[in-house]
Amino acid sequence: MKLAIGNDHTAVEMKNEIMAHLEAKGIEVVNVGVDTLESCHYPVSGYKVAKMVAAGEVDGGVLICGTGVGISLAANKVKGIRACVCSEPYSARLSKQHNNSNIIAFGARVIGIETAKDIVDAWVGAEFEGGRHQVRVDMLGEIEETQALAAAEE
Repeated sequence: MKLAIGNDHTAVEMKNEIMAHLEAKGIEVVNVGVDTLESCHYPVSGYKVAKMVAAGEVDGGVLICGTGVGISLAANKVKGIRACVCSEPYSARLSKQHNNSNIIAFGARVIGIETAKDIVDAWVGAEFEGGRHQVRVDMLGEIEETQALAAAEE
C-alpha cells in the first residue's frame, strides 16, 4: 500500500508521527506536506494529496490541519475524491466501508496522536463493502459530474 500525506503548519509533529506509524506497518508514505511551523495555506497540501489519489499515483491519502475540515474541503474539490474528516476510529472505518473514502482527514488541534493512529489504522484496515453502498457512491459521482441528482428530482 502507498499513501500520500499532507499537512499544514499546525500538524507537522502529528504528520511525522503518523508517517512513522504507517511506515512501521510496511506502508509506503509520500510526504507532500510542509515540514515547517511557518504559517502556510492548507489548500495546497489538500490539493496535492487529492491530485495524487485521483491520478492513481497512490492508494489513498491522509490529511491533517488544525481541524481537518479546511484541508478536506480543498481535497474534495478534486474530481473523484471522497475525503472524510473523522475524530474517532468508528467513523473512519465506516467512511471506507460505506462511502469508499479515498482520503482520511483529522485535526491536530482536535485529537491526540494515539487517537490519530487509531483512526488511520481503522481506515487503512477497512474495505469498501459495495452493494447498496455502491448506489450511494454512484450518486455522489453523479452530483460531481452533472451538478444534479436525478433521484432528488423525482
